Amino acid sequence: MSSPIQRRVGQVFVPVRDMAAAIRWYAALLGFEPGAASHGGTIYDVPTDGETRLSLDANRPDVETSGPPRFFLWTDDMVATVAHLRRLDVTITSEVEDIGSVLFVQFEDPDGNALMVCQRA
Repeated sequence: MSSPIQRRVGQVFVPVRDMAAAIRWYAALLGFEPGAASHGGTIYDVPTDGETRLSLDANRPDVETSGPPRFFLWTDDMVATVAHLRRLDVTITSEVEDIGSVLFVQFEDPDGNALMVCQRA
Protein backbone atom coordinates (compact mmCIF):
# COMPACT_ATOMS: atom_id res chain seq x y z
CA MET A 1 0.00 0.00 0.00
CA SER A 2 1.33 3.46 -0.79
CA SER A 3 0.54 6.92 0.54
CA PRO A 4 1.41 10.45 -0.54
CA ILE A 5 2.12 11.24 3.14
CA GLN A 6 5.76 10.81 4.06
CA ARG A 7 6.79 8.91 7.19
CA ARG A 8 8.92 11.77 8.48
CA VAL A 9 8.08 14.09 11.36
CA GLY A 10 8.47 17.72 10.34
CA GLN A 11 7.66 19.60 13.53
CA VAL A 12 6.48 18.94 17.07
CA PHE A 13 4.44 21.60 18.88
CA VAL A 14 4.58 21.88 22.68
CA PRO A 15 1.68 23.84 24.21
CA VAL A 16 2.76 26.55 26.66
CA ARG A 17 0.90 29.18 28.66
CA ASP A 18 3.63 31.76 29.38
CA MET A 19 5.81 32.05 26.28
CA ALA A 20 8.61 34.11 27.85
CA ALA A 21 8.91 31.74 30.81
CA ALA A 22 8.77 28.69 28.52
CA ILE A 23 11.53 30.06 26.28
CA ARG A 24 13.77 30.64 29.31
CA TRP A 25 13.03 27.16 30.72
CA TYR A 26 13.70 25.31 27.44
CA ALA A 27 16.82 27.43 26.84
CA ALA A 28 18.21 26.34 30.22
CA LEU A 29 17.16 22.73 29.63
CA LEU A 30 18.63 22.44 26.13
CA GLY A 31 21.48 24.97 26.30
CA PHE A 32 20.68 27.69 23.78
CA GLU A 33 20.44 31.48 23.91
CA PRO A 34 16.79 32.54 24.22
CA GLY A 35 15.33 34.61 21.43
CA ALA A 36 12.06 36.28 20.55
CA ALA A 37 8.84 34.49 19.70
CA SER A 38 7.25 34.99 16.29
CA HIS A 39 3.63 35.01 15.07
CA GLY A 40 2.55 37.74 17.47
CA GLY A 41 4.47 36.16 20.34
CA THR A 42 2.67 32.82 20.09
CA ILE A 43 5.31 30.57 18.42
CA TYR A 44 8.96 30.01 19.32
CA ASP A 45 11.14 27.70 17.23
CA VAL A 46 13.59 25.96 19.54
CA PRO A 47 16.99 25.50 17.86
CA THR A 48 17.35 21.80 17.05
CA ASP A 49 19.89 19.50 15.44
CA GLY A 50 18.54 17.45 12.57
CA GLU A 51 15.49 17.73 10.39
CA THR A 52 12.66 17.60 12.96
CA ARG A 53 11.70 20.99 14.37
CA LEU A 54 10.45 21.77 17.90
CA SER A 55 8.17 24.73 18.56
CA LEU A 56 6.68 26.21 21.71
CA ASP A 57 3.07 27.13 20.95
CA ALA A 58 1.02 29.59 23.03
CA ASN A 59 -1.97 29.63 20.68
CA ARG A 60 -4.01 27.26 22.88
CA PRO A 61 -3.22 28.06 26.52
CA ASP A 62 -6.17 25.92 27.68
CA VAL A 63 -4.90 22.69 26.06
CA GLU A 64 -4.77 19.58 28.27
CA THR A 65 -1.13 18.62 28.85
CA SER A 66 -1.63 15.38 30.76
CA GLY A 67 -0.79 12.00 29.29
CA PRO A 68 2.36 10.24 28.20
CA PRO A 69 5.30 11.97 26.51
CA ARG A 70 4.50 12.63 22.87
CA PHE A 71 8.15 12.67 21.82
CA PHE A 72 11.58 12.18 23.34
CA LEU A 73 15.00 13.80 23.16
CA TRP A 74 18.29 11.87 22.91
CA THR A 75 21.25 11.95 25.28
CA ASP A 76 24.60 10.17 25.28
CA ASP A 77 24.96 10.46 29.08
CA MET A 78 21.94 9.66 31.23
CA VAL A 79 23.80 10.27 34.51
CA ALA A 80 24.76 13.80 33.39
CA THR A 81 21.22 14.35 32.08
CA VAL A 82 19.58 13.48 35.39
CA ALA A 83 22.10 15.66 37.25
CA HIS A 84 21.28 18.53 34.86
CA LEU A 85 17.53 18.09 35.45
CA ARG A 86 18.10 18.14 39.21
CA ARG A 87 20.27 21.28 38.99
CA LEU A 88 17.40 22.98 37.14
CA ASP A 89 14.92 21.77 39.80
CA VAL A 90 12.89 19.99 37.11
CA THR A 91 10.03 17.74 38.22
CA ILE A 92 11.29 14.24 37.42
CA THR A 93 8.35 11.83 37.17
CA SER A 94 10.13 8.49 36.77
CA GLU A 95 13.26 6.70 37.80
CA VAL A 96 15.76 5.99 35.03
CA GLU A 97 14.43 2.84 33.39
CA ASP A 98 16.39 0.35 31.30
CA ILE A 99 14.19 -1.49 28.81
CA GLY A 100 17.06 -3.19 27.00
CA SER A 101 17.32 -1.05 23.88
CA VAL A 102 17.28 2.30 25.71
CA LEU A 103 17.49 3.92 29.11
CA PHE A 104 14.94 6.65 29.69
CA VAL A 105 13.76 9.18 32.24
CA GLN A 106 10.52 11.14 32.21
CA PHE A 107 9.95 14.66 33.54
CA GLU A 108 7.64 17.68 33.15
CA ASP A 109 8.04 21.19 31.89
CA PRO A 110 6.46 24.05 33.90
CA ASP A 111 3.20 23.66 31.94
CA GLY A 112 2.92 19.98 32.88
CA ASN A 113 3.91 18.62 29.47
CA ALA A 114 5.36 15.14 29.87
CA LEU A 115 8.86 14.97 28.38
CA MET A 116 11.35 12.13 28.07
CA VAL A 117 15.06 11.72 27.41
CA CYS A 118 16.45 8.43 26.07
CA GLN A 119 19.96 6.99 25.82
CA ARG A 120 20.71 4.11 23.50
CA ALA A 121 21.82 1.02 25.44
